[in-house]
Amino acid sequence: MPVPGQPRRLDAGGRIDRSKPLRFEFDGRPLQGFQGDTLASALLAAGVDVVARSFKYGRPRGIVGHGAEEPNAVVQLGAGKAALPNQRATQIALYDGLVARSGASWRAAPLFARLARVGAGLMPAGFYYKTFMAHPWLWRRAEDLLRSAAGLGEAPREAPAQTGDAINSHCDVLVAGGGPAGIAAALAAARAGARVILADEHTEFGGSLLADAPEAHGPEADAWVESALAELKASPHVQLLPSTTVFGYYDHNFLGALEHRSRPAGQTAGSGQRQRLHRIRARQVVLATGAIERPLVFANNDVPGVMQASAVSTYLHRYGVAPGTRLLVVTAHDGGHQTALDWRRLGLDVAAVVDVRPSVTGELPRRAAAEGIEAIAGHGVMEALGRRRVKGALIAPIQWVNGASDAPRAELTGRPRRIDCDLIACSGGWSPAVHLHSQAGGRPEWNEAAMGFVPGASTRQNRCAGAVTGARTLLACLEQGARAGAEAAMSAGCPKPTPRVDMPKVQAAAEAPAQLLFLLPHRLPPSRAPRQFVDFQLDVTAADIELAAREGYRSVEHAKRYTALGFGTDQGKLGNVNGVGILAAALGRGIAETGTTMFRPPYTPVGFGALAGRDVGPLFDAERRTPMHGWHEEHGALWENVGRWKRPWYYPRPGETMQQAVNRECLAARNGVAMLDASTLGKIDVQGADAAEFLHRVYTGRFLRLGIGRCRYGLMLREDGTIFDDGVTARLSERRYLVHTTTGNAEAVMAWLELWRQTEWPELDVWLTSVTDHWATAAVVGPKARETLAKVCPGIDLSDAAFPFMAVREGHVAGAPARVFRISFSGELSFEVNVPAQHGMHVWEALMAAGEAFDISPYGTEAMHVLRAEKGFIIVGQDTDGDMTPDDMGLGWAVHRGKAFGFIGDRSLDLPDHRREDRLQFVGLAPLDGATVVPEGAQLLDAPNATPPAAMQGHVTSSYFSAALQRPIALAMLKGGRTRMGETVYCVAANATTAARVVGTVFHDPEGERQNV
Repeated sequence: MPVPGQPRRLDAGGRIDRSKPLRFEFDGRPLQGFQGDTLASALLAAGVDVVARSFKYGRPRGIVGHGAEEPNAVVQLGAGKAALPNQRATQIALYDGLVARSGASWRAAPLFARLARVGAGLMPAGFYYKTFMAHPWLWRRAEDLLRSAAGLGEAPREAPAQTGDAINSHCDVLVAGGGPAGIAAALAAARAGARVILADEHTEFGGSLLADAPEAHGPEADAWVESALAELKASPHVQLLPSTTVFGYYDHNFLGALEHRSRPAGQTAGSGQRQRLHRIRARQVVLATGAIERPLVFANNDVPGVMQASAVSTYLHRYGVAPGTRLLVVTAHDGGHQTALDWRRLGLDVAAVVDVRPSVTGELPRRAAAEGIEAIAGHGVMEALGRRRVKGALIAPIQWVNGASDAPRAELTGRPRRIDCDLIACSGGWSPAVHLHSQAGGRPEWNEAAMGFVPGASTRQNRCAGAVTGARTLLACLEQGARAGAEAAMSAGCPKPTPRVDMPKVQAAAEAPAQLLFLLPHRLPPSRAPRQFVDFQLDVTAADIELAAREGYRSVEHAKRYTALGFGTDQGKLGNVNGVGILAAALGRGIAETGTTMFRPPYTPVGFGALAGRDVGPLFDAERRTPMHGWHEEHGALWENVGRWKRPWYYPRPGETMQQAVNRECLAARNGVAMLDASTLGKIDVQGADAAEFLHRVYTGRFLRLGIGRCRYGLMLREDGTIFDDGVTARLSERRYLVHTTTGNAEAVMAWLELWRQTEWPELDVWLTSVTDHWATAAVVGPKARETLAKVCPGIDLSDAAFPFMAVREGHVAGAPARVFRISFSGELSFEVNVPAQHGMHVWEALMAAGEAFDISPYGTEAMHVLRAEKGFIIVGQDTDGDMTPDDMGLGWAVHRGKAFGFIGDRSLDLPDHRREDRLQFVGLAPLDGATVVPEGAQLLDAPNATPPAAMQGHVTSSYFSAALQRPIALAMLKGGRTRMGETVYCVAANATTAARVVGTVFHDPEGERQNV
């Protein structure tokens, strides 16, 4: 008896649990399924025929497949503004309270459906280019209507209640695909001692065996799979990932996999389905991705009730669902007869098997005939009948005519006749799922025996096994999988000898040769016949492809873009091979010559939320703290955000204003001793035999002869000759350097250096490691800096003779291993103490205690800016804006032209624009009233009351009150500035004008004597 509310559910059978009913909702309609269902199987069981309307014509569409190839049942999962779009119903495990709706946003569907029926000839491939692009006024009027009709879902407008997460994994062997070949590969690799990850998009492992009737392959196959999976589950070195789609294959055997997880306990139905992103680095990869059954192209082949033959068998055997009552099978090989047998043996009505081959001689057709199933050879389905559900089919006799392409062309030879049915199961052969192999750079190759595109030569550390190679028998898939897994483990360096993997005894019916075809004929040409759909998701028809050929699109890639074939979220899994065959026939070329399109990640849609995972909101821009952060908080520091870092801005004492606190901190550095937490400066460890040569090419200065234990200031330029970053580089040993970068630019500089190392100079022996977080840095600054440091650093001679300016020494500070640099960003005697991060707080406190006798003071970023401005030192990103060259900033002394290899940006320094005399140049400004601190960003004019629009002469980049000088100072970029010393300019900002004299950039200690004491 039918299950209540599930008219198409079988009384028994399948891998579902009928004792656990699950309630769900689709398009506002309450429905019921069982534990183990997918959303697609539950919809079919409930008798839901129409799950969407087509993208272009608004035609009703039903479920076609059972896996990632499904083009129509693309749904919006969840309720409310956080619903997740572009989810395939075939890949969604049903759970209680699930809410879904059709993903196609067809608010204007009835209108468009009527227009499509009346004016179909006005919407061929490329009609939007020819119509709307040629007449912009028409596009402006039609845009809103078209946008309301198009689309496969709506982007979430709110963050989901349940966020995803991500895991970074490493393995020796990753096996993509959990069918028979994948299981055999994982078993062989695991027995060889490899760390294995086995991933499959379905909720259970087993692949095609889950869809087949047990008698199709014999009982030993199922027992072998159960035993193999039990062994894999018990192995501590194997990770099994069901419900996980490997969607992307990237460089260096890095793969992305998306896991659809079951709803956690307590999760509300409205929060949607949780996802987990696996970022996997594998030594070796086995691609056991299987093959996708190819549909047949005939008139009205998109009517709900036209399905893949393998999908019909899957729903019968795995989910206990009969998608119809009277089945018609149309096939080009013996496999279609197996579907008819599956249907009949469950007591269901088979109308007939229409076999396009001239004769039917295989073992499966004989078995079907013995069951009383009529086989009609030498016929094809000309047209499906019905609108919202199949009601029948017109079949007609055909004959084969050899053409210029690889596939013979079929022609009608007689009158069509009608066969009543409500389900048409189609099978035109199998297309190997070469998508991941293609993403890895492999070219698919046409294989006559497989009648499909199979993986070509591998360009990565991978190998293919199973149906993806064109193998069609279960035994061949198992043997290939075991061999590939063993070879992968050996290539990954696993120590154990290759183990034996015993194969089960499997049954395989002898098959007659299949017939290759792509388009079943109609009595009318494709341009006039009812639509013959090739790509269901984007409504691409055979007529569209033939039109593209007539209009000169001879490249398959060009034809793809003109027609949109394979552009949808299904990436042409069902339609691409048929499209290539139709194009080849239209061009009179062979399929191998025509070729196929390449596939790009992702294999199936991946939401931005899944990629972001938990890195959203506060975690998107993570707050970084130095090891001494707690001390700064305890001592009243106020904070400034610099990049992602929290840096002390200044340390106000009770009753102090910001300016008073900054003045006090600056005077401590000038007159006694002060200390800055400089841990945030970028630090990159550069090692290798060619480390010096690498730095010599990256920086404008000389680095080949930099002595061990010495430091050098360097400028880093972009290719256009403008300043990218600056910093001090120290040579620690013969083949090791430490590069310092600005705080805000540390990540960008690391990426920049890696770009040049990997892509431009891969021949250099050099390695880069970011160590910013590994070291805590305390800059001890001021005339008393040496005496302060000496109290806690007895092992290093700090005298000027033994430890000169721009030198580095190693030893211990407060008992912690340390590197001490004698460099200065303040112009004062200064030592920067670097210790491993875990010792940062201890060493900071020890230094503060050592300086108490000299009234030591911590100082923050504001005082640091004042001190460096008094010395005319630049800050990249504040005094520069991406257009400044070294000469503009008065740093020509740091540029060494004439290097044998040059440096990045070298040639660009000779560009005429970089040599203009009126370029902005770095200068100092002294306000004439001796009291006004000019606002940063103020524009510079030649006259105080210039009439707008006035010619701007430059702008103020930095401006402060100098406690040491007891007057305001400013730095600026001024046109031809170095030739205008002593002139008066006017700083205009916020309706206030301040007169200032153009002076040099060094305001304090112009001879630089204080840092050399």
